[in-house]
Amino acid sequence: MMKRKQSDSRKLALLCGLLILAAPIQIMAEATPAAVSAFNSYIGAVESRLAQQHGSQNGFLAPVTSDAQSEMRLRNGELIIEKLTPSTGADLPGAMLHHWRGTAFVPGATAADFERLMKNFETYPQHYAPQVVTAKVLSQQGEYFQVVMRVRQRHVLTVVMDTTYEVIFGRLDARHGYSISRSTQSSEIDSPGTRHERALTSSEEHGFLWRLNTYWSYEERDGGVYMQIESVSLTRSIPTGLGWVIGPFVESVPRESLEFTLRATCNALRK
Repeated sequence: MMKRKQSDSRKLALLCGLLILAAPIQIMAEATPAAVSAFNSYIGAVESRLAQQHGSQNGFLAPVTSDAQSEMRLRNGELIIEKLTPSTGADLPGAMLHHWRGTAFVPGATAADFERLMKNFETYPQHYAPQVVTAKVLSQQGEYFQVVMRVRQRHVLTVVMDTTYEVIFGRLDARHGYSISRSTQSSEIDSPGTRHERALTSSEEHGFLWRLNTYWSYEERDGGVYMQIESVSLTRSIPTGLGWVIGPFVESVPRESLEFTLRATCNALRK
């Protein structure tokens, strides 16, 4: 385990060196104001659409593709993953926007089961390992939670992040509910789990994740629960010539993370 951590640290050090030496690449440890503004504008449109969905039982979940057999596929245990990232506007100044949606069905589960699972943050490391390492509720006021999680992602490199979220739960009725999770602070951790562990400064971070919003919608019917998760994230762009190391992370991880979360949630509800 120690050898793997040292290897990952060396890879990250190599990456830093490459970023510095690969002129004329500009290192942007933080998202530009223009990228943040564009992300916030996009989020506003997403949340407006979701608010409309969650206002009535009809259309509470977004339609799943145009496949007439989509509900049958879901009832047979298939996950349906869709890329919603717009073809235009995905590449922002020095940044990339990623938007994915996943839908699943768990027979025998109820909306109350799903809600209990989502609100029990302390059990996330049990249900969502190895991605979620730790989870802690910092504060709670009714249906509003402030939560900090340590998350590990491995794809060529292993990256560990400590991220704070604002999470809000809501209901239309006993069978229809939703949650909104918005990241408020994110820190990349160097040498996690060792005596040298520390949070990188803003000038040292690599921009693997600047923003992450996650939206759950769930509906109880047909003897089970239909679940839908959408994630919208903002990451650094891929510097020319470094796609081999950064590309897999910023392009593959958003989809893989969403699919993993959806599948792990299904497994937890089946238990």
